[in-house]
Amino acid sequence: MQTSGSKPCSCPSFKLREVASMYFTMIAVFLVILVVALQGSAPRGSDFPYKVPLDPQGLLELSWNVSYPKQTLHFQLLVRDLQFGLLFGMSDRGEFENADLAVLWSDGHNSYFGDAWTDAQGQLHMDSQQDYQLLGARRAPEGLYLLFRRAFSTCDPKDYLIEDGTVHLIYGILEKPVHSLQAINISAIHRGLQRVQLLKPNITVPELPSDMKTMEITAPDIVIPSQETTYWCYMAELPHGFPKHHIIMYEPVITAGNEALVHHMEVFQCAAEFDSFPHYNGPCDSKMKPERLNYCRHVLAAWAMGAQAFYYPEEAGLAFGGPGSSRYLRLEVHYHNPLMFKGRRDSSGIRLYYTATLRQHDAGIMELGLVYTPVMAIPPGEDAFVLTGYCTDKCTQLALPAAGIRIFASQLHTHLAGRKVVTVLSRDGRERQVVNSDGHYSPHFQEIRMLKEVVPVFPGDELITTCTYNTEDRSRATVGGFGILEEMCVNYVHYYPQTQLELCKSAVDPGYLHRYFNLVNRFNDEEVCTCPQVSVPQQFYSIPWNTFNRDVLKSLYSFAPISMHCNKSSAVRFPVCMASQPLLKAEDMADPSRLRAGSWSCSGSPSSASTL
Repeated sequence: MQTSGSKPCSCPSFKLREVASMYFTMIAVFLVILVVALQGSAPRGSDFPYKVPLDPQGLLELSWNVSYPKQTLHFQLLVRDLQFGLLFGMSDRGEFENADLAVLWSDGHNSYFGDAWTDAQGQLHMDSQQDYQLLGARRAPEGLYLLFRRAFSTCDPKDYLIEDGTVHLIYGILEKPVHSLQAINISAIHRGLQRVQLLKPNITVPELPSDMKTMEITAPDIVIPSQETTYWCYMAELPHGFPKHHIIMYEPVITAGNEALVHHMEVFQCAAEFDSFPHYNGPCDSKMKPERLNYCRHVLAAWAMGAQAFYYPEEAGLAFGGPGSSRYLRLEVHYHNPLMFKGRRDSSGIRLYYTATLRQHDAGIMELGLVYTPVMAIPPGEDAFVLTGYCTDKCTQLALPAAGIRIFASQLHTHLAGRKVVTVLSRDGRERQVVNSDGHYSPHFQEIRMLKEVVPVFPGDELITTCTYNTEDRSRATVGGFGILEEMCVNYVHYYPQTQLELCKSAVDPGYLHRYFNLVNRFNDEEVCTCPQVSVPQQFYSIPWNTFNRDVLKSLYSFAPISMHCNKSSAVRFPVCMASQPLLKAEDMADPSRLRAGSWSCSGSPSSASTL
């Protein structure tokens, strides 16, 4: 499972006899520790700063720490009700096939521990290289603690390569004794998955001011619906005359006992052009939800399971309150309740820490990636379809200050088909730095993530955001848009000092997409209606998705001119240069190698993409 893109490492060579000796010694040590430590005290929580419940009942709780100098993770797994063993590990998307696992099992008399893996059919095998290293076990009143460690990269092709971004953790509980590892039937056990970011950045906590105040935006003692997924919306508001403040940190507030049900939360600020917003407290998808709440989209805070408190850099804070700022806030809580618990009451939310002593810079949030437009579409049946959005050098040259900006955090976003997202910084035509990357991205796990290091962006730099999608379960094209079954490709970057540039995104030029539809008509027996009254989504839905039509669309998105959106917060565009190139002939479209990169010409007129 080590990817081909991983860094080369020096791998020791083990003889089979050495491996077997090491494995059985590990089992013996484990058994001794279990016997002598039954009455021990729990490990110090400060040794493991990150924590997440693995299962909805909270029977399994994982804590961990990160050592970047040693490239190692230390895990502490609390098992509150150990029966006959458990499985814990990682896989690409949370599946139990081709997974990397640590396994504890009992035959009813003796207990065993080992590093294992599963094949494509989900059958367990002992790994010849034992990379989950058991360090100890300790019994406490709350349950059994297991301590073990794992290197980020092990040079073992059967092991998962732990990288930045989302990690899909998997677990299974053995409720009956088993006589061997191979006897474990994974399909018959209680199992599940949890998503976390394991490689947390090593950020120094900034000093907080003495005049700091707190504000809790929390759900008002609601009853969590007895369904698997609920998005709950609650409207709050700031006091009248609330002056400008800086948010300097925030953290989650989770109702005790609901830690395994509160999946993620966000606080949005509403649009300032509306004087008032209706009070609402209910499901976000309810028909009773006022439509005006859709204008509460400006993110103030976002938290997901496993995340700690979020700190702003000492020299910046996120402004809220004061003239030109809405008093109205919308809290959105995602409850994940697969066991359909009934009657659970919850008052979870987010605690904001803010100060009236304004810092040197206002922090800003900028949207990178693709415009929300149906001209960007993904054919059905694709396992890894790529779309790319550009914040061009022409836009940053015009909109950024001479000293540039500093990106310190990022929130990646797609809808349900998203699988990978990456934003890179390009300067003078060369890729210089990865801003943020998630090779195992999940739309079900989104959080604002602090970057390991601040990324400076200067006028003339280019920010390129690429998303990879999977539509193998879909029968028609997926177009760009706001709907959950439509798609987005966005990176909300948090930076300072704040500028007027709020949106820097692109889409393919609509005129060239129209030529694509005409070309499809010429080369296919089936008619694709390109009448002016037919919408772009309808034209995509009518395309017969053969290999030719797929390949030409990929080429179009790779080489056709783009429509650039370089927008101020007022939605007024900066007069940037737009991409253009000679019109493509049909033979150019049929042969991707003949497609040409564009030259630049300047235009301050709005792109026609905005009218779709």
